[in-house]
Amino acid sequence: FDVLGFRQAQTMVFAIDEINRNSNLLPNVTLGYSLYDNCLELGIGFRAALSLVSGQEEQFILDETCVGTPPVLGIVGDSSSTRSIAISSVLGLYRVPMVSYFATCSCLSDRQMFPSFFRTIPSDAFQVRAMIQILNRFGWTWAGLLVSDDDYGLHAAKSFQSDFVQSGGGCLAYFEVLPWGKDPAELRRIVDVMKKSTARIVIVFAHESHMINLIEEVVRQNVTGLQWMASEAWIAATVLHTPHLMPYLGGTMGIAIRRGEIAGLREFLSRIRPDLHHNNSYGNSMINQFWEYTFQCRFAPLPAGWVEAGGALCTGQEDLENVETEFLDISNLRPEYNVYKAVYALAYALDEMLQCEPGRGPFSGHSCGSLQRLEPWQV
Repeated sequence: FDVLGFRQAQTMVFAIDEINRNSNLLPNVTLGYSLYDNCLELGIGFRAALSLVSGQEEQFILDETCVGTPPVLGIVGDSSSTRSIAISSVLGLYRVPMVSYFATCSCLSDRQMFPSFFRTIPSDAFQVRAMIQILNRFGWTWAGLLVSDDDYGLHAAKSFQSDFVQSGGGCLAYFEVLPWGKDPAELRRIVDVMKKSTARIVIVFAHESHMINLIEEVVRQNVTGLQWMASEAWIAATVLHTPHLMPYLGGTMGIAIRRGEIAGLREFLSRIRPDLHHNNSYGNSMINQFWEYTFQCRFAPLPAGWVEAGGALCTGQEDLENVETEFLDISNLRPEYNVYKAVYALAYALDEMLQCEPGRGPFSGHSCGSLQRLEPWQV
């Protein structure tokens, strides 16, 4: 179970709840939401986005003159550059706003290709530039480059190779693409290249999962003495900040997402409870999965042999404060802070649109949009 992904989703819920309680922002308007787990699969994320914007979700009857499904103002996500490219290429045709909190590919800055894509995280163009400045600052001119095999890694590699050479700062000793999943032979080959190279600087634009697989092979071959430079995707990964890995990753430099403070978030997270009366609803099943993972128990109906094997039954009354979980650790809110800002960006856009004065609006004939006939492209 992805605890941090679940925390990011709950941060969105918290932001919407906070906006709905704010009488100065969107007064007399209540925001709603739907949560989808993309399961790190492009197809699932793509179908979820299309389901939202095409109105194929549950049917609603709205109060007063509103009829049909509530309008989807926009989508917060996706976290991946590859999925964001695929989804926004379709949503852009209908000008449905999509605000990502973690997709950094510089290609997504193309307003012709992605006219309705926005983000609360900087493009990789800035990250590449910052890394090259660090290399120049320390006079490091001979380095290796490792990237993930996706849009995030490959576009970053293209930008880095071009800018690094143009800056006159140095050259790449090697360039390798990290495999998805555990591919022992390929990882062994890549680490062999690193070990035999005279370059001691290793720059990595890859995801946390790639680095876990890579560093396992680095440890196995006992390759030390490297100066790692990390992209934002793995620099703050707690799974890599262990005493066991310090001889290999100690001294790593990198670019991190800005950390933010979100007042009241921890209290909100600590109050989350499963709803035993609506156990089959999808939103509640996400909480149930988190609950079962955290407390190592199961809700009814229990799997066959669970009790006989000494398994515990979840009551829903377990206390998150009594268990060690990173879910409640808000000391390092980075993607979560971007999620929080993404929700507020959509809320303020809607609020500004609803405050429009007739005759001075941005639409045809200086007209204004209305809540009853709201179109996503107007936001």
